Amino acid sequence: MRLVADLAEIGASRWDALVLADARRRGAERDLNPFLRYDFLAALHETGCADADSGWGVEYLALWHDDALVGAMPLYRKYHSYGEYVFDWAWADAYRRNDVDYYPKLLSAIPFTPVTGPRLVAVDATVVAALAKAALRHARESDLSSLHVLFPAGADEADALEDAGCMRREGVQFHWTNAGYPDFDTFVGTLERKRRKNIRAERRKVREAGVQVRRVTGAEATDDDWRFFARCYANTYRAHYSTPYLNLRFFRRIAASMPEHLLLVVAERGGVPIASSLVVFNETTLYGRYWGEVEHVPCLHFECAYYQPLEFCIERGIGLFEGGAQGEHKMARGFLPVKTRSLHWLAHPAFADAVGTFLAREAIGIAHYVDELNERDPFRRDDEGPR
Repeated sequence: MRLVADLAEIGASRWDALVLADARRRGAERDLNPFLRYDFLAALHETGCADADSGWGVEYLALWHDDALVGAMPLYRKYHSYGEYVFDWAWADAYRRNDVDYYPKLLSAIPFTPVTGPRLVAVDATVVAALAKAALRHARESDLSSLHVLFPAGADEADALEDAGCMRREGVQFHWTNAGYPDFDTFVGTLERKRRKNIRAERRKVREAGVQVRRVTGAEATDDDWRFFARCYANTYRAHYSTPYLNLRFFRRIAASMPEHLLLVVAERGGVPIASSLVVFNETTLYGRYWGEVEHVPCLHFECAYYQPLEFCIERGIGLFEGGAQGEHKMARGFLPVKTRSLHWLAHPAFADAVGTFLAREAIGIAHYVDELNERDPFRRDDEGPR
């Protein structure tokens, strides 16, 4: 077992072969997570989006058997909590108020990507357990405040981390499932009357505003498309008085290295682009990612970030659309609540006890929240009138 400060030390072929072996182990070969690809991770690191200077110090854990890479774990030494989407700001503030250092901490996640996927990437279950133990040992021996593993895939990863000493935390996202709809109108027809009416009205407003929308796969997108999208993406952050995590160099890198996983939605009026969104997909899943505009048109966000990707899923037979972090408004568009998980270890005994008590209470609250959401299921009842 050793730490890797540069993914190039492992290399693309070895890394991607391990990711494929892990998918086969889990029976998910068709569902290879595009965010775990070497090309995606290397693009984040090498364009300065996630590196030591930006507070994401790379410390990947790699397990070798002779010359074969049999396990790995994406790990970062973090000096802040930005770009994670499992919020621990209150924990960091409690440490600060008690004059205890919370940063740096150790994080296993895909930067800026609240998507469930493998974190203990392994050829077999024995290696999964070994990685979990090694990560905890590294956190302890490095005198770091804590270890956080965000959005791990599968119960085996969560169980191995709990067995090693981590505490489980639950969250909620909203996902859409494709029931084999032949077209978008058929899907809309499955929703209750109010939801159907609202969706049709929102799409009509966009058309009546003179907006045309085109979908462009990564292989078809031009550099102008990517430069305009990057401008839209940056505008979204500026509108919230924040700094963008990603840059044009990153978008150009993934456009060149993994175009088969990318879809741009571009909205134009009078032939001039005014808004754009980017989604990432594989054979089985589409992941909603980024959106932005340079001119506001009512309901255009829903068209670009939801309705166009939903149509794409239906046309391609993609079974799942993960809507990303937060957003109860997604339920009105056919997305349903799904529990997510993260695992946490805190070195400080008193804080670990306090957080453990908090997580137990929070889990009860999450369960009640999901029950309440499910009571607001947006789909039509059998006794409802015409579609």
